[in-house]
Amino acid sequence: MAHKHRLTKKTAARSAKAAMNRSKVLRSTTVDPLLAAVKGATHRYLGHVRLDVGRAGTARVKRMIYPVGFRWSKDMKPVVGTDLCMHAHVGFLARGEIHIEYADGCIVEHKAPQVVAIEPGHDGWVVGNEPVVLIEFDFESDTVARLGMPEAHRH
Repeated sequence: MAHKHRLTKKTAARSAKAAMNRSKVLRSTTVDPLLAAVKGATHRYLGHVRLDVGRAGTARVKRMIYPVGFRWSKDMKPVVGTDLCMHAHVGFLARGEIHIEYADGCIVEHKAPQVVAIEPGHDGWVVGNEPVVLIEFDFESDTVARLGMPEAHRH
């Protein structure tokens, strides 16, 4: 005579708990591709920002990860030595939200997913409780000229 297994509330609860635990393990071992190591790129930290840089012709492709709580004037100013960020940022904001303030008081906020073009002469910080992931394209010190951007923010 075949024995039939009957699912009790207790058995169902155990099964659900086991499935949740398997899910947690899977999530903890699955790496978020936006945060994973970038194949073929150099990796370093600069003022709390994780920076992965690869070459594409004469351009650089950078993945920048700004941590929660990051603010340029607090984290980068002591490293760089200028009052404002004098670098242009052009790329794709893949995750998070950033607040940008220019010297003239102009404020711009960017929230992923969004294409961004941030002119030199700004302070900026991460908004909220999520790190910012910016995929950026530049030509090092020639970025502004090569991309046809203004030397500083103007209205």
